[in-house]
This record gives sequence, structure tokens and C-alpha cells, in this order.
Amino acid sequence: MATRHDVLGSGLFGLAVGLALVAGTPVWAAECGSTPVAGIDWSQCSKKNLMLQGSDFQGAILADADLSLTNLSGTNLTSANFEKATLVRAWFTGAQADKANFSKIEAYRSGFDSVSAQGASFAGAELQRASFKGAKLDGANFEKAELGRASFANAALTGTNFSLANLSRADFKGATIGGPVAFDSAFMFLTRIEGLDLSAATGLVQAQVDLACGDEKTKLPAGLSMPTGWPCAQE
Repeated sequence: MATRHDVLGSGLFGLAVGLALVAGTPVWAAECGSTPVAGIDWSQCSKKNLMLQGSDFQGAILADADLSLTNLSGTNLTSANFEKATLVRAWFTGAQADKANFSKIEAYRSGFDSVSAQGASFAGAELQRASFKGAKLDGANFEKAELGRASFANAALTGTNFSLANLSRADFKGATIGGPVAFDSAFMFLTRIEGLDLSAATGLVQAQVDLACGDEKTKLPAGLSMPTGWPCAQE
């Protein structure tokens, strides 16, 4: 049976939550202070500058969370939801993030080296200068993502979608493309595509190729030709 103090306490908590919502103050999820575990709800939590490598976040909810400068290397992020999270200068090296949702994240200069993010979504993400070196990104979606100066060196990109993405000065050196990759309306100013086999790429037009940086080893789709300005000078 609830006591007068129980009723009063729950009423005060409800009032505090209501006032916070009216004031626009974020209300932390109940699990913000909990140890990482599969399925945990850390939405809107502040988890900056932590060492969380090797943790299990499979199916976790981290939407709108702030994990800037946090080390998530070697973590299990399979099917985790990071939508709109702040991940500036965070580390994901070697993490398992297949089918994870990174859409609309803010992740400038973050490290996704050797991550497995097959079938993951980075749609609309802010990923300037992020590194995906050696990452497995087959079937990943980068539609409308900001990828200026991002590195995809030696990444696996079969079936990856870069439609409408900003790939200005992005580096694809040594990337493996075993099938269609979508570049519809992508901005490819000085995008490094030297040596790439883009013969199966879709949505690629001559105007994009003319802006990009390839060489005599770059394979283009039928109907497109190597610009006279290739190879580009190294910056």
C-alpha cells in the first residue's frame, strides 16, 4: 500500500519532469548511470570522454546522446541506434556496428577505422574528416552525408550509397568495390579515386568525374572518359 510519502514523492518527480519539459531541459533516461549492457537506453545521456572499449551495446538506444571524445573501440554496436547523437572525435576502431543507425550524427574527426558497419545508416550525418580506413561498409547508406576530407582508404564499399553526399576531398585510395556503388548527385570536388574500379558505379556522370581526382588506373562506367587534368597534383 502506497504511503503518503510515496504519493508525495512520485508527485514531485512528475512535477519536476513536467517543468523540465516545459523549459526545454533534457530529461535523462533512467539508465544514464547504468553500466553498459545490450539494449541499454542511454538516449540524451551525457557520456563524454569515457573509456568504454569492449562494451556490449547491441541493440542499445543512444539517440541524442553525447559521446564526444569517448573510446568505443572493439564494442558490439550491432543494430544500435545513435540517431542525432554527438560523437565528435569519438573512437570506434574495430567495433561491430552492422545495421546500426548513425543517421544525422555529429561526428567530426571521429575514427571508424576497421569498423564493420555493413548495412548501417549514416544518412545525413556530419562526418567531416572522419576516418573509415579499412572499414567494412558494404550496403551502408551515406545519403546526404557531409564527408568532406573523410578517408575511406582500403574500405570495402560494395553496394554503398553516396547519393547526394558531399565527398569534397574525400579519399578512396585502395577501396574495394565489388559491385554497384551509388553516386547520384554526389559532390566530388577533388575526391581521390585513383586506381578505383568504378565500372559498376551508378549515378556517376562526366561532370562529377571532371571534378574528381583519378589516374590512368581508374576504371569508369561505360560512356565516361578520363579528364585531361588527371592525375591531380597532391595537396
